[in-house]
Amino acid sequence: MRIWRVERGREWRRGSSVSEETVGSIAELYLGNLLYALELAALALEEQGKGSDAGFYRGIGRKLAEARGREVGESR
Repeated sequence: MRIWRVERGREWRRGSSVSEETVGSIAELYLGNLLYALELAALALEEQGKGSDAGFYRGIGRKLAEARGREVGESR
């Protein structure tokens, strides 16, 4: 289990400072927000009649969600 807290405008994870963040750690922290944004983009693209583009963004979201599911399953 990861422990996150915000202290004086700086985020900390188990004693690590923000300067040690990686793309992966940021994506993990904001995964729900990213998945939501990808789905909003897909919905907007569908409304524009761009179904294949919408599918592309949904595919990205699916891959991220599946990877997270595998990661959580392995940690149990």
